Amino acid sequence: MDADARRWTVLGLLCAANFMVILDSQIVLLALPSIERDLGFTGGGAQWVLSAYLLGFGGLLLLGGRMADLAGRRRTFLAGTALFLVASLLCGSAWSGGMLVAARVAQGVSAALMAPSALSIVVAAFPEGPERNRAIAVWASVGGFGATAALLIGGPLTDGPGWRSIFFLNVPVAVLLLALGPVLLEESRGAARRAYDPVGALTVTLAVSAAVYGVVRIPEAGWASAWTAGALAVAVAAGAVFVLAESRSAAPLVPLRTFRSRRLTGGNAVTLAAAMAVVGTSLAMSRYAQGVLGYSPLAFGFAAAALPVAAVAGSFAAQAALRRITVRAVAPLSLALMAAGCLAPARLPAGGYATGLLPGLALLGFGLGASGVAGSVAALAGAADGDAGLASGINTAAFQLGGAVGAAVATTALLSWTDGTGPAAGYRAAFDVSAGIALAGAVAAVALLKAPARRRVPEPVKVTT
Repeated sequence: MDADARRWTVLGLLCAANFMVILDSQIVLLALPSIERDLGFTGGGAQWVLSAYLLGFGGLLLLGGRMADLAGRRRTFLAGTALFLVASLLCGSAWSGGMLVAARVAQGVSAALMAPSALSIVVAAFPEGPERNRAIAVWASVGGFGATAALLIGGPLTDGPGWRSIFFLNVPVAVLLLALGPVLLEESRGAARRAYDPVGALTVTLAVSAAVYGVVRIPEAGWASAWTAGALAVAVAAGAVFVLAESRSAAPLVPLRTFRSRRLTGGNAVTLAAAMAVVGTSLAMSRYAQGVLGYSPLAFGFAAAALPVAAVAGSFAAQAALRRITVRAVAPLSLALMAAGCLAPARLPAGGYATGLLPGLALLGFGLGASGVAGSVAALAGAADGDAGLASGINTAAFQLGGAVGAAVATTALLSWTDGTGPAAGYRAAFDVSAGIALAGAVAAVALLKAPARRRVPEPVKVTT
């Protein structure tokens, strides 16, 4: 196998891992009522089956990305895959709610090792330019498909074999990755100096985990509760200590120079906004379809097929567009399409699929696919080999944190407005909030993704004699 064919084969293998990791963050959405009945969750506790994964995933992503650079990308990826296999078996075999939540945390931790190491292998394998952009487009399209296919796959599995099958689905994929990974993947490291930063690792993990915990508790505890305020205060304090420690460390976990790049910051802002909008809208849309339009989980799963299909189309359209126009043009347009998709469901006629859900699903999916490519290309552009895992971890963390915040915000809006004026107002409020987030991301993209100003070089002074 020549080098070019090998690179694309490796990309295919790693995209399978990316699909599995992203799929598992959302696939439980339609299964939550069944899980709640079978395992005896009360008081909204079943929401933690979703949130526990996000907590483990988001909390350790930056550490996982840097571990890939220092300990070895292939080694980190395979270790994470092995843990993901065990955790998936435990999730599917869970005999109590507490057991399932703990296994979902373990799944999230393993995903935090797999995702950034896999993407860093992709970045290192393809030279910067059109070829890397094509590879990232494939990666982003698979991720977008995974984030939206959860509705398509989760419904039939829950209505058919049962909710446990959504976790057992991971087992053959993980076995395949463990069998082919050692053969196809080459080991690589980013840093010549293998030094760890324990203070940075501890504080950034505490900061991100506390932030995720505080956010996912908001629908249950409220924005002004002591739990929410305490968790967010811990996140801020740990974040401040992290910044101080990194500024003084000889071998920082996350060099602060990384965040001086406007492209990296802007790309991650695009990714964050897209994730918040799509997860918030998907959560509200699944409840709207089942609670207002009368869809069963199976019917809505098939109806939602337009979303992942449109996401794939959007990702390849963005990749083609980036050959002709800048990422600063593609990113805000993509997020504007997402905003239109967020607004469509509650404002279009509810009587038919073609004039009701389909337009919103298509716009949301196409915008998600395009913004995923634009955000990833911007965030990873010019990443040094030594920071590929870190840059990948930051970008993946932006998506996962965005998903957690988007779900919390949409759920809070839905519950708050439903209590006051009926369910229709609650759904509309959730869709409106998600649309506003997408539009705010578009504004941020325009502001942050400016091309760097060219420095004027003074003309040489002519010396006359």
